[in-house]
Amino acid sequence: MTPNPSGEDSLIARYFKPLATDPGAFGLVDDAAIIPADGDDIVVKTDAIVEGVHYLPDDPPDTIARKALRVNLSDLAAKGAVPAGFVLTLALRQADDAWLSAFARGLGEDAAAFGCPLLGGDTVSTPGPVMVSITAWGRVPRGRMVHRFGAHPGDRVMVSGTIGDAALGLGVLAGRAEAAALADDPAARDMLIGRYRVPQPRNALAAAVRDFATASMDVSDGLAGDLSKLCVASGVSADIALPHIPRSPAAAKLLALGAAQLESMISGGDDYEILCTVPAAQCAAFRAAAERAGVAVTDIGAIVEGADVPRFLDGQGRPITLTRMSFSHF
Repeated sequence: MTPNPSGEDSLIARYFKPLATDPGAFGLVDDAAIIPADGDDIVVKTDAIVEGVHYLPDDPPDTIARKALRVNLSDLAAKGAVPAGFVLTLALRQADDAWLSAFARGLGEDAAAFGCPLLGGDTVSTPGPVMVSITAWGRVPRGRMVHRFGAHPGDRVMVSGTIGDAALGLGVLAGRAEAAALADDPAARDMLIGRYRVPQPRNALAAAVRDFATASMDVSDGLAGDLSKLCVASGVSADIALPHIPRSPAAAKLLALGAAQLESMISGGDDYEILCTVPAAQCAAFRAAAERAGVAVTDIGAIVEGADVPRFLDGQGRPITLTRMSFSHF
């Protein structure tokens, strides 16, 4: 079975790919574009978050600001780029001083922490919902940006951190089974909610990705669907061992209690971890570099020849059928 593009991917390919004529746009098949500059290349990325789609209306405003910046920083990290600055577009229903003060505080603290200063933008009114759009750019040595395309058969599939926590955190906030199962474990509840509201972009891993990865992207729409996108761009497929996909203790607890399903964890999105492919001979060096950077990485499978949807294999090596690969806007 060949992969089917998401509605969002089809929309982009139909209407906007024909407009992306500059070589630095890479035909809109990648996560970012490049603007050549003296010395380094400038990597450009834009993402928006929308009330009710990417965050909940009653989320704290400082966490909304942090998420808006961090989802862009996550893409820069996956491209091997160092953050350099960003511009902000903010569409608001009203100018609420308390909300804006908390939003600006969170944004400013993260801008300083990640070395990515605000350089401009625009503020407009809207009847709703609120939207925060950030365009961020970073620097990477000339010709060294790591693309979605470039994976080869035999490469190992590596992922940072843990997968599925954010989707479970949304379940907690929505009062679903996850909330009831963790009613007596506030620390686990808070951790999962934190992973949904405030992603942890793996910028410390950018140099290791740049030095060792053949292809890379961040996991934003779900591991299963994003891996499929990487494979399509690279003209390959993959075999993934489901038991090897890293999960947090809270996620493991929910799985054991039957309050979560692994399929929803690998298709739910909002992880903002790095998914990359590394030649088998370079895996030890990549792991060592990741350890020095303080970021856990896990080998979850292999790139294989073919054009089929990546296979997800259970503990006995049997493929499972996924009813949903990832989040899609359309």
